[in-house]
Amino acid sequence: MLRCMPGVALVPALLVGWSSAAFIISYAIAVLEGHVEPLVPYISDTGTKPPESGVFGFMINISALLGAITMYIRYLLIEKQNESSHFVRSSCNMFSLCIGLMGCTGMGIVATFQELAVPSVHDIGALVAFGSGVVYITLQSIISYKSCPRWNTYFVCHIRMAISAISCIAFVPMIVFASQVSMTKIDWTPGEKVKSY
Repeated sequence: MLRCMPGVALVPALLVGWSSAAFIISYAIAVLEGHVEPLVPYISDTGTKPPESGVFGFMINISALLGAITMYIRYLLIEKQNESSHFVRSSCNMFSLCIGLMGCTGMGIVATFQELAVPSVHDIGALVAFGSGVVYITLQSIISYKSCPRWNTYFVCHIRMAISAISCIAFVPMIVFASQVSMTKIDWTPGEKVKSY
């Protein structure tokens, strides 16, 4: 089966490498330009001001495209495996793909609309990206369990489900704390109040 899709394993590897480079390069530029503090800034803060905003936007949009291609490859792989095993409904696989593509669209929105330029659109994009990502990885974990033991090992399924659980757990405080603060600038002075909703 894998002979009919040569080289597809390179796409997820390229996605991880390119996305990591996007975050590292925009972080390095932002720190060198003095736009963010070096100690653990928000990802979006490293892509807010020029010149790093251009690099961040371009590279994250490419990451969103690579993510969509990776998800489509996964969709095709499951469809092909499902022809002989019938372990999952095709509609479930398609639903998972659509959720994943929504997340990629959210990533594109985050990359295109900077945090301080259009904060409401940026925040909606981030919510769609992270929320859809959590749902997508959870659905893929369930599909992996359904395909055991023929197409997956239980060890791989357990790892995927652990990542899903961590993602779900991390998503809740992200929503709670993000709803409490309105970002209107990056540079804060000691004693300055944070605007709350």
